[in-house]
Amino acid sequence: MNQITNKKVKFIDLGVKDYKEAWDYQEDLFAQSVAMKIANRNSPPEKQTATNNYLLFVEHPHVYTLGKSGQASHLLLNEEGLKTKNANFYRINRGGDITYHGPGQLVGYPILDLENFFTDIHKYLRLLEEAVILTLAEYGIEAGRIEGLTGVWLDHIGQNRPRKICALGVKTSRWITMHGFAFNVNSDIDYFGNIVPCGITDKAVTSLHLELGRPVDEEEVKEKVKRHIAELFEMELE
Repeated sequence: MNQITNKKVKFIDLGVKDYKEAWDYQEDLFAQSVAMKIANRNSPPEKQTATNNYLLFVEHPHVYTLGKSGQASHLLLNEEGLKTKNANFYRINRGGDITYHGPGQLVGYPILDLENFFTDIHKYLRLLEEAVILTLAEYGIEAGRIEGLTGVWLDHIGQNRPRKICALGVKTSRWITMHGFAFNVNSDIDYFGNIVPCGITDKAVTSLHLELGRPVDEEEVKEKVKRHIAELFEMELE
């Protein structure tokens, strides 16, 4: 564990940003934190410095991303199809299969040193899910988890028509995290029809605006999710 812990987290709203640009930005912050941890391990306690933490929010133009364990066949579009949909495609270094990001979706990238909080990846994933579950409850929507699957689901108990509203995919190294969650707020879910989302063939995808039957204030949703993350992780947002 670090000699010095830091529960301060710098919140950055990147607005609308190309996926590759946001990925590069994440990689830079991630690499800085890893380098700081390595330097600390090689320094006496009095010369160690606390690692930084970040919480990035962003909205991406249409893009499909394939995780390390994913199958390329789960993208149902060829290059021409991607152009027609005005979408990009990237193979990336997070866990999980294929997913979609696009307008109307809140994407969160926590770049945290979990040694500042707790060293438990499963707890980390469950708390990210919980922040979205608590946010949905504020809109009168009951959501939860389905055993064996990540993300946040509706109709998770009866499973008559289970549908995913938030996907997760993360990478960790030396207890530092990157990538994160994608919460469908005002998403065009037709774009999910061009993939096998997260490799799951028998369950649907939904968006908050479809469940409520009206467009949703995305800034309001951001504030709710941000607040719940801060409370669950007992972090101090800056």
